[in-house]
Amino acid sequence: MTQAGNSTSANGVPSSTSLTKPATIRVFCGSKTGSSPAYLAAARSLAHAMHDNNVHLVYGGGTVGIMGELARTLVSLSGSSAVHGIIPTALVSLERQGRAPDESIYGRTTIVPDMHTRKRMMAQEVVDGGPGGGFVALPGGFGTMEELMEAVTWNQLGIHDRGICIFNVEGCK
Repeated sequence: MTQAGNSTSANGVPSSTSLTKPATIRVFCGSKTGSSPAYLAAARSLAHAMHDNNVHLVYGGGTVGIMGELARTLVSLSGSSAVHGIIPTALVSLERQGRAPDESIYGRTTIVPDMHTRKRMMAQEVVDGGPGGGFVALPGGFGTMEELMEAVTWNQLGIHDRGICIFNVEGCK
């Protein structure tokens, strides 16, 4: 278990807050910037809220588009240990600039063989994280919707009990 601090009670037992893992949020979002500058602004806003609340990010591992903006912003605020990108081999050439992204800019990256492994690992990080973790969808495409719907289905099936949110940027159009 990751320790958030070193506080102990009078009897020398670590306090519950010192052993609490940071919450982890899995964010689904586009590997493109989208049709509005508000989408990148929403990614930066979410990163600031995550930083302010000591929340970690697990995301699709891309370095471009909304995905890259979210990771870069949170790393710049909270450090590389707050961000973990998980990307399948098939998407590396499509969703990353360069071969090996700099951990100091995008956080830790894990390359996995397929989408099923990616989705399972990302969901497990949320479940293993501290209280308050969950799933958030920012603007994206079909992949964003597919991963969001799988998280909803897993919730309905009792595979996880974490919250699921859709960040409505600029209202419905």
